[in-house]
Amino acid sequence: MQKPSPDRPILKKGHNCWRIAPAKRAAVLIDGANYYAQLDKVIRGAQKSILIIGWDFDAGVKLLPEQPDYPKLGDLLRSLVEERPLLEVRVLVWSVAVLQAPSAPLPLLLGAPWEDHPRAQVRLDREHPLYGAHHQKIVCVDDTVAFVGGMDLTIRRWDTTEHLADHPLRKDPDGVPYPPVHDVQMAVEGEAARAVSDVARERWHRAIGENVPPVTGAADLWPDDLQPDFTDTPVAVVRTFASWKGSPEVTEGMALTIDALSAANRSIYIEAQYLTAPRVGKLLAESLARPHGPEIVIIVRRLFTGKMEGFVMGGNQKRLVQRLRRADRYGRLGVYYPVVLRGAGDCPVIIHSKIIIVDDDFVRVGSSNLNNRSIALDTECDLAIEGSDDERRRTIAGLRERLIAEHLDTTPQAVRDTVAAEGSLLRAIERLGCNRRCLRLIPDFGKLPTRPVFGTWLLDPPRPFFLFQRKRAKHDAG
Repeated sequence: MQKPSPDRPILKKGHNCWRIAPAKRAAVLIDGANYYAQLDKVIRGAQKSILIIGWDFDAGVKLLPEQPDYPKLGDLLRSLVEERPLLEVRVLVWSVAVLQAPSAPLPLLLGAPWEDHPRAQVRLDREHPLYGAHHQKIVCVDDTVAFVGGMDLTIRRWDTTEHLADHPLRKDPDGVPYPPVHDVQMAVEGEAARAVSDVARERWHRAIGENVPPVTGAADLWPDDLQPDFTDTPVAVVRTFASWKGSPEVTEGMALTIDALSAANRSIYIEAQYLTAPRVGKLLAESLARPHGPEIVIIVRRLFTGKMEGFVMGGNQKRLVQRLRRADRYGRLGVYYPVVLRGAGDCPVIIHSKIIIVDDDFVRVGSSNLNNRSIALDTECDLAIEGSDDERRRTIAGLRERLIAEHLDTTPQAVRDTVAAEGSLLRAIERLGCNRRCLRLIPDFGKLPTRPVFGTWLLDPPRPFFLFQRKRAKHDAG
């Protein structure tokens, strides 16, 4: 397959993305401490609108837990609304979060004191098919800066890039510690931020029935200390949502996954909370079976929470990895999980990120998992950028180096030099070895079947149940 170029782009408006809008500045924020710190600066500058769309929300979290007197998120939002007579705060949360998400359920169901203001709303999104999740993680501020990625404003998301095995600040609001967690968010400014805001407004309208007007005349809110990774660059806004109440399904996310992976020549780098979709497995297996093709590096989580998640997501991830291993005739596959060394043992790092980097030509950050649900059942939003010139390609390569360096407790320069010396991303990871943090290979599961776990069609469906029966045969063929 020919290398992407300005004449042969991966991104195709109307097919695998909704809009392609210019971003004056864009930055990739790695891990919760970085994201929350920049979000704090942006929302403190808000004058007219803070629109939060999420799978979950907990007003008890602190964006800057290292500051002893820093307010809880709900109290911060309330103080901003009281100070600024034009500011409106809207928070939309998946309705089933009160049962499945980690946040405290009663404030979502009954409200909380900080919401007792006419310009502060927290609403539940009930407009989704049975078992479908509203899964977007979006924050839009004055239509000027928008954040999209894998992180909700809820508990168990904050961590630093060091991922200390025992961090004194990595605790729930009630003081319970949680394991290291890795995630990625993207910040965009300008027309791209306005496009993301349109996605958020549309979701609010679908769920609540209220038309939220665009913001005009907003000031520059980009933080002074946030160095952009990209400037004046086109950013694609990518959506997924189910067919519901007469609206057709939108599957831009999966279309982009297939197109981006198919375009790879030298390397595919994936970080995935869930890696279970048969369509993705089929495509990667076909690539590995060819004599010449890209190296594939996949970073996944080793441990899953809850018996059901472990049975379906964990079981199907094991089976998909075995499928890839059996197709890897030429040694171009590495599937890893990150750990932090603690004494004589390992402390696994939870992978919650959803990122794909193809060669030096493409990066996507968002909420879409590589599982069945993210095909056309859950509501998702992602952002993507192509390396259409040398500067953007260097930036995309640098992002991959930053991510690998974090997992290996080294520097991006060391990753760059080792890849150049070895001529291989996989050999570079092996040579850089294990420091305080490292990547462990997912173990071989022997003769484990490669077909999906029985009952997957019910517990991880790719489409709403009322559409599933007539499309199940086609999906299972993948």
